Amino acid sequence: MQPDLIGLEISKGELRRLIGVSPDRVSRPGSVTNRQQRLKFWQQEISLVFVLSIIIVGLIYALIILPTIGSAIQLGIILFIIVAVVLLLGRSLAQRAKTSKTLIQLVDGVDQYHALIVAVDVNDQLAVSGNLDDSLDYRDQVITALQLLREDLVQALKTERLLRDNKKLLASQQELFVNHLTNIQAIKENTQASEYGQIINQALQIGLDVQAQLRKLESQHS
Repeated sequence: MQPDLIGLEISKGELRRLIGVSPDRVSRPGSVTNRQQRLKFWQQEISLVFVLSIIIVGLIYALIILPTIGSAIQLGIILFIIVAVVLLLGRSLAQRAKTSKTLIQLVDGVDQYHALIVAVDVNDQLAVSGNLDDSLDYRDQVITALQLLREDLVQALKTERLLRDNKKLLASQQELFVNHLTNIQAIKENTQASEYGQIINQALQIGLDVQAQLRKLESQHS
């Protein structure tokens, strides 16, 4: 991948700083996420639930079951399964409840943005092999559009966190919602006939989605 594309990426560490939580902790049931990340997330959840279940069942068994019923290993196993299932479902529902829909949509937008970077990288490889004739003519404009989109995404993520952490803050300051859609639209007009036209179209759509989410935030806090 070219250095300018690497510089456009929003790393997981940067995303975590922007939203205040680990991106892996943002519940996104409808999104297509990395399989390893999903596996890691559920491994952590199951490990935590397992430990909590042992503690809870151990206390119930020692303080209630043993003094009243005596040794009842089978009952303890059944109780462990019930407690583990309840904890797992409860944590999942609580995580979804406390994660704002706007944050979910914006993190999804970051994933879509990264997909565009990958698409440009593919075009770069095609250009090297001689299968993309107009790469040099339009690539710089596409990079500019992605830079603008990155700025909008970062601004939107900062705004969402600001309003999430300060629920009484009125989002009436116009500078919070400045975006580069007009500039991206202009780039689209210049590149729509090229191999990069679809990438710009998708970038513009992501920008529109980001703007829509910011409008929702503005209406909720006005």
